[in-house]
This record gives sequence, structure tokens and C-alpha cells, in this order.
Amino acid sequence: MNKGFLITFEGGEGCGKSSQIKLFTKFLEEEKIDFILSREPGGTNIGEDIRNLLLHSKNEIDSKTEFLLFSSGRADHIRNVVKPALEAGKVVVLDRYYDSSFAYQGYAGNLNLDDIKLITDFAIDGCVPDLTILLDISYEYGFARKAKDDNLKNLDRIESKGKEYHDKVRRGYLELAKKEPNRIKIVDATKNKEEIFKEIVDLFLKK
Repeated sequence: MNKGFLITFEGGEGCGKSSQIKLFTKFLEEEKIDFILSREPGGTNIGEDIRNLLLHSKNEIDSKTEFLLFSSGRADHIRNVVKPALEAGKVVVLDRYYDSSFAYQGYAGNLNLDDIKLITDFAIDGCVPDLTILLDISYEYGFARKAKDDNLKNLDRIESKGKEYHDKVRRGYLELAKKEPNRIKIVDATKNKEEIFKEIVDLFLKK
């Protein structure tokens, strides 16, 4: 059975993930590389229901509940989408994965990182990314970009948490990259779109 390749895209709000994923998947299409694109939370019917609850609920959701909801969706996503695609030898492109939980609910939400690791290991069933692209950007730059695109009026529950929270998210991501430099590659998200895309493709081809 062929083993596929799992590449994940991470970063704070306004980092340009959607644009870069679009460019990257177009590259895969042009190179005739068999791939699937999915996202977290989401990717399955259950995952999309959880996504809607997490991002748009009017109720207060604490970090622990938030993380466990993410993990439930993640387990379903791995079993039904990610693992079958990898076993079929495909490239799996994910818009966010478990590093988001460490950054958002761990570093920013003050949950114990060992607890997050234990539950994450149980949920992902050995599906560790081959490459993680961390699009690094400051809160100010990211939200200025959102304002420019007129997206500030449509912020979801997590995007609306404020500067202090999102600064912690960024610091968390950078800590994760320090711990796993072979997997997590930091890309300066303030560069122009084409430069960033070229860097991502180079990192992918090296792997």
C-alpha cells in the first residue's frame, strides 16, 4: 500500500492561508499530483456541524470544551477522510490541523500541553504531517489585511477574541516550530503572494 503525503497549513488570522492553499492546490493539479483538500474543523458532515458550533455559537465555550469539540471532529475526519486518502497514496492538503489546538487552546487558552498531546495522539491515530507550513504574521498586520478585504464585520467567535489572545496564539506557533523544526517551516506571511508560494513549493519538493 502506498503512503501518501500530509501537508498542513497553519497560521494566525489574516495570514493568507486560503490564498496560498489555492495556489498550492493549483500547482498540484498542473503537476498531475493526486491530492485531496480538506479543512479543520470540518471535512465531514459531523466535522462541519462541529465547525458551525465552534465558530458561530452565541454561547460561552471555554478552552477545554473547545478543544474536546475540535478533537471529536478531528477523530472523525482522520478516520473517514485523511487516513483513507493517505493509504491510497494521495497528497492530503489540510487547512489547519492539530497544531492549531496547541496554539489556540493550549498556549492562548491556557490548557495543559501534555493533556492536549495525550488526547491529540488518541484522535489522530498516527497521522502526523510530513510538512507543516506556518504562515507567520503579527496580529496588527493580519487584522489590517482583514480590514482591507472588508472582512472585519464578519469575524467568527475565535477571530473576535482580541489582540492579547491572538498574540499568544502567534507565540505558541513559534514555540511549536522551535520544538519541531524539521516538520514545521516558518514562512514570512508579509512577503508578496508569489514569493510565499515559491517558498512553499520549494519546501514541498525538498520533502
